[in-house]
Amino acid sequence: MLFQSAKAGMPAPSEALAGRERPIATAATHFVNGNPLKGPWPQGHEVAMFGLGCFWGAERIFWKQPGVWVTAVGYAAGFTSNPTYEEVCSGRTGHNEVVLVVFDPAIVTYERLVKLFLEAHDPTQGMRQGNDVGKQYRSGIYTHGAAQDTAARAMVADYGPRLKARGFGEITTEIQPAPVFYYAEDYHQQYLAKNPNGYCGIGGTGVECAVGTGVGA
Repeated sequence: MLFQSAKAGMPAPSEALAGRERPIATAATHFVNGNPLKGPWPQGHEVAMFGLGCFWGAERIFWKQPGVWVTAVGYAAGFTSNPTYEEVCSGRTGHNEVVLVVFDPAIVTYERLVKLFLEAHDPTQGMRQGNDVGKQYRSGIYTHGAAQDTAARAMVADYGPRLKARGFGEITTEIQPAPVFYYAEDYHQQYLAKNPNGYCGIGGTGVECAVGTGVGA
């Protein structure tokens, strides 16, 4: 992606850009399926949030999954209110590029989404993903409720030894309660559907993740 930041460390809150009161303009509906990006969600649906590198390719992984009702890309886990893409990439907001996933748990489980997340990128790389360097490309699971937190932590704990057995380092994925999600600009939403030959820096390790704990490889 453009505007790569060479700064890998998180800024202190006092060093972060101020941002703005009003949200930046973005799309109203999903480019692929036409569902509203900002809700309301269908009754019984749940929300998940993941950061796994460049959000252009990350989002496509999830919108293709049966049971996912809508996806959106945005910025989370930083300090600046309603940031722009350029501000996030400056390294001075602390935000991560993330994907918001609204899903029907009767069709696809949260554990299945975590499996997709873990297998789609290298969660051992710290403040980068492949050639994309900067804190906005870090690996993160942002949970909605205790059940998601428990499932995410159990699956990451199970996946770590599998990665080590294949020569990878420690998992650096941050797991925390879902922070405020700021929608990214219109042109970022479903970017690879609008630009089929566009850049995608997402790539996994080739190591399979078991769904749930205590499941053999």
